[in-house]
Amino acid sequence: MSVEIISKHHQAQGAFDFGRIRENKPIGFPHEPGGANSMSNLFYWAHAWSDTGGLIDTHPHQGFEIMSYVISGKISHYDTKYDRWLDLNAGDAQVIRAGNGISHAEKVLPGGEFFQIWFDPDLTKSLKKEASYSDITASDFPVTETDNGSIKTIIGEGSPMKIDTEGVEIKEVSDISGSWKMDLDSDSIYTVYVLEGEGQTGYGSVVPNDFLVLRDESQLTIDFSTSARLFVIQSPAKVSYRTYAEGQTF
Repeated sequence: MSVEIISKHHQAQGAFDFGRIRENKPIGFPHEPGGANSMSNLFYWAHAWSDTGGLIDTHPHQGFEIMSYVISGKISHYDTKYDRWLDLNAGDAQVIRAGNGISHAEKVLPGGEFFQIWFDPDLTKSLKKEASYSDITASDFPVTETDNGSIKTIIGEGSPMKIDTEGVEIKEVSDISGSWKMDLDSDSIYTVYVLEGEGQTGYGSVVPNDFLVLRDESQLTIDFSTSARLFVIQSPAKVSYRTYAEGQTF
């Protein structure tokens, strides 16, 4: 059994556009100090924001599947496949299936905040596919109301967002108050980003921007003292193919 809590201070840090866009990275690139290493088919996870607005200029991607999820405000996306800018608002998401290659750029509007998360599909298959992407508006994601919070399924049963990377489920849980419990599958790895809320677990306290990694656990319980919002990714403990982190090459 294993639970790790990584504070924002101990995550990798980054910036774009002369510091106009800032990042903390719970899972950084392999050469970056801080944060967790890539795990399963979850390769990279960055939390980015801009107070003034900023640009991440055009750059290429290949093979990986890249999801952007807008936490607050607005971002705008450009890609070379469709040659147009598209706005994404709070709660919207986009996945780029980079396939055999695509270039894109992002603008973060003032006050914008988003996650960018890279998933690692079977490169022997994904590199042979034409690049494609999907944009999903917030209202199209299914939401389930529970006794203690609303669960929005971003990837998983009922969601229109599909990726080739196997065994991934993503949920955002909001409006949590008091004690929150989640049953866990021992065959999965769970990563949890605390967007809002202060609470206590059996492994220590959590505050906003903390990142939890759980392996071989049957349940996670957090007793929150303030209203909370969590972003949860479930990944398979074992992947059926060799991942990029394990030496799969382009």
